[in-house]
Amino acid sequence: MSISKEDLAEIKNELLKERARIISEGDKTLGNGLQQSPEDLPDFADQSSFESDRNFILRLRDRERKLLAKIDEALQRINDGTFGICEMCEKEIGIKRLKARPVVSLCIECKTKQENEEKKFV
Repeated sequence: MSISKEDLAEIKNELLKERARIISEGDKTLGNGLQQSPEDLPDFADQSSFESDRNFILRLRDRERKLLAKIDEALQRINDGTFGICEMCEKEIGIKRLKARPVVSLCIECKTKQENEEKKFV
């Protein structure tokens, strides 16, 4: 079972929309709030709240930055014809998995093995 052209086009479109959303949100973050200094706020409680909020936003943007890299990798796999092929076992990744999480590069079996290996080192 290979991915149909329609499914591939739908997945690519979703990846491109998500990529544009992340970039737009990042631009908004740069334009708002991060340029303000906590020292401009009147008291320590406001400064602390500001710092906490800013750190949360920065962690969120870092997660989105990592997702953006995965989206770019998935788009590259679409372009080079390797999208939907597991990087470990080279078997096809199920279409349901790809539609649910199009940035995946491992089939469910290989991902399960990888997670089990990671648990051994925790």
